[in-house]
Amino acid sequence: KRQSNFMRIFTYLYALFEGLSRHKLAVYIMCINSFAESVFWPIPPDVMLIPMCLYHRRRAYYYAFLTVLFSVLGAIVGYSLGYYVYDPYIADFISFMHYDQALEVVRSWLTQEYGILMIFVGAFTPIPYKVIAVGTGLVAAESVMNTGASGMLNIFNFVLVSLVGRGLRFFIEAILISLGGDKMEKTVKHYIDVIGWACVALIAIFILYKVFA
Repeated sequence: KRQSNFMRIFTYLYALFEGLSRHKLAVYIMCINSFAESVFWPIPPDVMLIPMCLYHRRRAYYYAFLTVLFSVLGAIVGYSLGYYVYDPYIADFISFMHYDQALEVVRSWLTQEYGILMIFVGAFTPIPYKVIAVGTGLVAAESVMNTGASGMLNIFNFVLVSLVGRGLRFFIEAILISLGGDKMEKTVKHYIDVIGWACVALIAIFILYKVFA
């Protein structure tokens, strides 16, 4: 029974955030969560955005806009932390959160020629964007130290690609929910655990591929 309850963890989480989406401060909670997730917080913006859009479908695009805006603002902070104060403060926090290996993988991606693409992948997929943001700032700072320029990973490119990636991700969710109506709501609730574990599996496969490829 414990195993069964654990496998349904996304159902319980969805119920929790569905309740929060009806709170009078729901919009503020959504914005704070979106901002914090790009800096240090482990809970992705989707868990508030999706139930918010389902509960208030007429405002779905507005919520998507706010989620993109605050997520990218948080990412700018994450980038700045990696760029200016990674050692020793952020390094210790990364270690405390057990993101060490993930950050090393991200650094290896970003230092290759398709580094800018990895920012988009991080913005568009469920990969923790805080690691991408801090990692990009760190690699950019290292590039400045070695070559005198941050190259393609400068803050302007980072923000631009973040806006595109986050915008596509969250507006696609809002569009699907807005067009899907009640049928979409029932589908999301029915398959939320499958969707959640599928995302976890995809992240694990992607990271393992990059580590051992």
